[in-house]
Order: sequence, then structure tokens, then C-alpha cells
Amino acid sequence: MAILGIDEVGRGPLAGPLVVGAVILPVDKLEWVDELKDSKKLTAKKRQNLNGIILQEASAVGLGWVAAHEIDEVGISEALRLATRRAVEEVRGRRVAFSQIVIDGKINFLAGTKLENYVSTLVKADDLIKEVSAASIVAKVARDNYMINIAEKFSEYGFDKHVGYGTAAHIAAINKYGVCEEHRLSFEPCKSLVGFCRNEVVRKDTTKVGLKAEEKVAEYLVSMGHKIVARNFKTKLCEIDIVSIFGNKIYFTEVKYRKNDFAGGGLAAIDNHKLKQMKFAAESFLKYKKDYINFDPILAVADVTGAEFEVRDWFEVF
Repeated sequence: MAILGIDEVGRGPLAGPLVVGAVILPVDKLEWVDELKDSKKLTAKKRQNLNGIILQEASAVGLGWVAAHEIDEVGISEALRLATRRAVEEVRGRRVAFSQIVIDGKINFLAGTKLENYVSTLVKADDLIKEVSAASIVAKVARDNYMINIAEKFSEYGFDKHVGYGTAAHIAAINKYGVCEEHRLSFEPCKSLVGFCRNEVVRKDTTKVGLKAEEKVAEYLVSMGHKIVARNFKTKLCEIDIVSIFGNKIYFTEVKYRKNDFAGGGLAAIDNHKLKQMKFAAESFLKYKKDYINFDPILAVADVTGAEFEVRDWFEVF
């Protein structure tokens, strides 16, 4: 009888999903199966080639995905169990028989299910058991392709180069731009930079125009010597566009963009009600982010205008 091999990719990155692969290979092994090994030991080109063959010729393939926000909600250990079960459910939907399940590592992520007694765990199984090797390849390629596809949307982070792992370039981008919806807010340094956990704060659904304006203001503030500590976040009752520190002050900047001045410019939208919201946002941020409690809070407004997104003005309001 056949073996169901299982392996995960994406346990440690700062951004992007966790993916578990599950593969059953033909009982009568084909010649290409001898080429399978731990995905980390293969070149990107070789992984892509083998991935195509596996998807076409394997008896069954399943992928279990757990998004960044789910990882923050349930933790990485539960996310591994969840992704494994999703991958296995997809394989079982193919109705291909198997007699044994081999999971790479030491933990049986199917414990507590009807399949737990069929599981064997094995360290380095991704290099020793061909079905697990195949699982590691399809999971790796699927996750890498996902990160490459979102790289254009979040171009400032370079996801196509490091696929979400904590490289120096990635951390530098986080320090400069804050985090995006693909980051794992329960992982450091994202957690420290934001100061909120996922169930207390939600990524703001910014338009491309709004995001472009905020990027320009963030660049402007960095050029003035500011360090960006959070961007594009909101609590249930208030929003913060950009939070930055300079000296012993922490600035909460509201970004206002207008294509032209016919409506009075971006600053026309700042009234007393908006100022109260900004003040509440700053107080809420400092409530959760104790590291900045000794900084002097300053409310500020940035006025961005025109097709070139010119930062026409930035000033303190409170």
C-alpha cells in the first residue's frame, strides 16, 4: 500500500502563509522519483521542474494553507496542525488509498484525529522518504510562488527575493515602512514595531492612491530623521496612518491627499472631530505600546497633492 508523505514550509518567516504539502506517489515508482530530495537541497529551477512532474504524475497531492492572520490568532503550533489537517483533507478527497503516513520531524500533527495511529514521525524524512520529499517540494514551490505574486502589491518589502524570511533587507524595510497585512504580528520584530496583537488591530484597507500618498510621507519623515514604527493600522474606534519617533517625541501623522485643490486641499478634511479621533488614536496606541509611554505624543498632518504625490506640507497640530 502507498505512503502519504507530509512536510511543511514557512514555519519561521516574518510574513506570508504556512504551507503543508501532502503527497502519495505511485506504488510502482517511476524513474523521476529517484531525483526527489529535500526541497532545500534543490535549485529553484529543479524544484519547479519536479513540482510540475509531481502535480501531473503523483497519485494524489494536497496543500494546506494557513494565512498570516490565522497564525497570529492561533499560534504557530496550532497553525501547523491546522495546515496538516487541511492538506490531508484535500488528499482524502482524491479517494486514493494509503496505509501509512510519514510526517517530517518529531511531532504528530494528526494526533487526536482518526488517522493518528497511521502516523510515523521521522527527522529528516524530507531527505529519506520520497513521498515526504515530494511534499516538501510542492509546498515550497507553492509558497514561493505566492510570495512572488504578492511582491508587486507590496513592492517595498522585496517578498520576491526573501519570500518573507527575516533577512537584513526585509527587517530594514519593516523598520522603514512598518508592516503590511501579510506580516505575522505575533512574530518579532513585527510585534514590537506595531505594539498591537492581531485581535486588537486590523490592517487598513488602503487604496493604491492612499497607500502611495502614505509612502511619500513616510519617505519624507525618514528623510527628516524619523523612524517609522507603525503604518496603516486601526483599532475598532480609530485610525493611525503613520507613527514615527524623532528624538524624545512620537508623532501620529494623518495623511490627507487630494488630486487638486478644488475641494480645499487635503487639510480641509481636518476638523475638530477629526482631531479628537487622532488624539484618541494616539492614546490607544500608547496604551498598548508601553515602550513609547515616556515619549511626548505629537499629532501631525501631512498634506499630499497632485499626480506626483508631492508632500506639500507637514506640521504639528496638537
